[in-house]
Amino acid sequence: MMKNRMVAALFMLTVFGIGLFGSEQAHAQIVPIPALQDEFPGSVFAHGDRESKRIALTFDDGPDPRFSGKVLDKLEQYNVSATFFVLGMRANEDPELLSRIQAGGHEIANHTYSHPNLTDKSVAELEQEVNQTNDAIESITGNTPKLFRPPYGFITREQAERLVTLGYSIIGWDVDTLDWSGIPASEVTDTVLQDTQAGSIILMHDGGDVDTANPEIYSADALDAIIPALQGQGYTFVTVSELIGQ
Repeated sequence: MMKNRMVAALFMLTVFGIGLFGSEQAHAQIVPIPALQDEFPGSVFAHGDRESKRIALTFDDGPDPRFSGKVLDKLEQYNVSATFFVLGMRANEDPELLSRIQAGGHEIANHTYSHPNLTDKSVAELEQEVNQTNDAIESITGNTPKLFRPPYGFITREQAERLVTLGYSIIGWDVDTLDWSGIPASEVTDTVLQDTQAGSIILMHDGGDVDTANPEIYSADALDAIIPALQGQGYTFVTVSELIGQ
């Protein structure tokens, strides 16, 4: 699976300090989002205020009719708002499902059009991906997102600088559920409950991996345990924009 390869590459990049493609030049260009948060305060976020018990659920790679509806049902059941980082190509394929996300009071954000590894792309190609996605979202919802999450969390400094110049906020995460890998709902739940802290941005998925024919994602089931447990600990669920004060 493409995402398996990306995770392995990120591990090598982070732990062993080598370039994503074995080159020092590539390593010099790729910057982790937490580092970018320090470089671009107010524009790049891996988490929100650590003094506030507000947290954000985020869902990537939808809208996907196999999973998004189940997630929306659970969020409605618990009266919780979330932020959906959508793919433009999937928004065009299922505009009614995107409209349902909007109608549920959830935030819609940009996750590129086709889910590429942006470190293989130029700044101009990044802009094309972002603009195509915004065009798709605006044509369906009437709104143009200003939140952007790079696929796999991979982005170069030059790309980040361009997005910040254009007025985008780049959003990462500090809780990674790994739900895309098909792990059981209980494991997704355990990860969230163990890793969440004040200001956390929780990464989940409502869309299957674009390179996997029949993915399994159990995040909707995990929400039955995650939401009540975290609310019981005093956490409040908000959208990313609310979390970062935008």
